[in-house]
This record gives sequence, C-alpha cells and structure tokens, in this order.
Amino acid sequence: MPSVILFNKPYGVQSQFSDDANNKFAPLSQFFTDKSLRVAGRLDATSEGLLLLTSDGQVNKAITHPPKANAGRKQGKTYLVQVEGIPTPEQLDQLRKGVVLKDGKTLPAEVQHVSEEELPMPLWQRDPPIRERKSVPDSWLMMTIYEGKNRQVRRMTAHVGLPCLRLIRWSAAGFELGNLAVGEFVRVHLNDKRLKELGVRR
Repeated sequence: MPSVILFNKPYGVQSQFSDDANNKFAPLSQFFTDKSLRVAGRLDATSEGLLLLTSDGQVNKAITHPPKANAGRKQGKTYLVQVEGIPTPEQLDQLRKGVVLKDGKTLPAEVQHVSEEELPMPLWQRDPPIRERKSVPDSWLMMTIYEGKNRQVRRMTAHVGLPCLRLIRWSAAGFELGNLAVGEFVRVHLNDKRLKELGVRR
C-alpha cells in the first residue's frame, strides 16, 4: 500500500538528502536511511514544520502537481507565521486579495490574525531563537496559500510591511502536523479513498 511520511522538519534542515559542504544546514539523510524516499513539496532550511516524503512517484506527483480538479480545497498549504508588528485590517486584506511580487501576483490567500493560544498546536522552542526587538511587538498569522512560489509566504508578509520572524508549515495536501514533536515522523498508509482524494488513479 502506498504511503506518505509526515516529518516535523526542524529549523536548519534542508529538504534534500545530499550533504552540501558549501552550506551550514543538515541534510535529510541525518533522519532517514531509506534511499527510495523523495520530498513531495520542498520547505526552506530556515522554515519548520510539515515535510512530506514518499517513495511512490504517482503520489509525489499528485502532491507537488495536483490535478486541476484537486488544486483548490484539497491542496492548500497552511502556515503558522510569526511576523514583526501588529497587522492592520488593510494589511490582512492585501494578503487575502493577493499581492504583486517580482514573479507575478499571488493568488488570494486565507489569512487570520490569531493569538499564540489560538494556534492549532503548542509550539516548541526554536534553535536558534528568533530575533526579538523589545520596542516592536510581534504577532501570529495563519495563512493558507494555493500555489508555491519561491519563499512565497515570507515575501508576501514582507511586501505588506510585516517581516516574517518564524515560519511553520502546519498542513499540506490534506495532511496535518498534528502533535508530532520536532524531528519526529510518522508513516501514513494511503487507502483507495485517500488516493482518490489526492487525484491518484490506479
């Protein structure tokens, strides 16, 4: 039965297995020995949270390049975003409507301003901790996007004047991080119903 691994990727870990001597970040090979696994949707080394891996090519393609029929509700990616400053209604509205970046306008996003207590999971201490300025407050957003431009969430929040301090992917392709501790992973077996939801035809 096909399966997907849900991994709570720590800060400072790359979304690749090969070790790049030219950078300071750790490869996935420090966590996984199965050489058949492939990443289904990259996550920057300086971002944390849900990283999906699978050895099934069809499943990988369905997650990274979803069929058009699945590209909306089922394939959104939700992030917990700590930003510098307190968002105004105007800034939130800009993010919801989409902003113009160098590589084009982003699709409309779902955005909520939430307190840390309202986040869907308790947070772990990041190593290293975020930079803090005592004179500037910070806030949390929950953002769901429906495309995958490079470093998109960070660029969107910066564009509206809310620099990103910490970025955690909570969900992707209908899978959620749940209560996975940082650095832990779980394997989820995909039955016919789940494969159909992903758009995989057998």
